[in-house]
Amino acid sequence: MWEERYSTPDYVFGKDPAQFLTEHMHLLHAGQTALCVADGEGRNSVFLAQQGLQVTALEYAPSAIAKAQDLAKAAGVSIDIQEADVLRHDWADQYDAVLGIFIQFAGPEEREQLFTGMKRSVRPGGLMLLHGYTPEQIAYGTGGPPHAENMYTTGQLATDFDGWDILENRAYERDVQEGRGHSGHSALIDFVARKPAR
Repeated sequence: MWEERYSTPDYVFGKDPAQFLTEHMHLLHAGQTALCVADGEGRNSVFLAQQGLQVTALEYAPSAIAKAQDLAKAAGVSIDIQEADVLRHDWADQYDAVLGIFIQFAGPEEREQLFTGMKRSVRPGGLMLLHGYTPEQIAYGTGGPPHAENMYTTGQLATDFDGWDILENRAYERDVQEGRGHSGHSALIDFVARKPAR
């Protein structure tokens, strides 16, 4: 399915970074390491690399990886793009920031498995940044899967990251124009949490 989705001439979600990422760049800085999970066509990882971060991106679809490599080359930056199934990834390395932007392909059981791995890859004192849809998005149909159980709620994320220092956990609505994949009025959620230092 993912290979079919990305095997198009255009960038499904555009070439510009997610608005969430640009609005949260004050939390990140040049020289830090970042992991972009299920990064698609590279719009977010390329942007981070342009800001001077050392970026690793995980992506399953070869067609998306090829587009990400093209985007990085055009931007004059280098990214470590790894072909990986994030539900079977070993999560062995740790990063200053781990980002999951619109990664709601996973249902509740798979999400628990995915979050466990992602948490492991945040270094002590590092950040987890998540951005996605709330269940209200189903009624809008302007992006994301048609499964309410895949969406995030503030309560669910607070529970999932119990013991972390939650810096932001906010649901809201606004117009999103990020390629044809995310286009129109949307029900969104922003989540940022810091991993305990010990």
